[in-house]
Amino acid sequence: MNRKKKVNQILKSRAKKKSAKLKTSNKPKYISKADRAKMALEAEQGINAENTDVASVSVENVNDAQQDTAVEEAESNA
Repeated sequence: MNRKKKVNQILKSRAKKKSAKLKTSNKPKYISKADRAKMALEAEQGINAENTDVASVSVENVNDAQQDTAVEEAESNA
């Protein structure tokens, strides 16, 4: 009886190991601390670049709007 039990135990463990290999994990891939810091720095630089682009565009729009109002005022006064 012990021999049968041992054989069954071995076969069950082998089957468990095979099924565990086939199972895919939902766990996200590990990203090292250095890589996370690098990604955060790149994202921050990207955000800063976008903000400077938006700021320069909005400054240009404000300047254009001020010039337009100045031209309109000059035309209405003339």
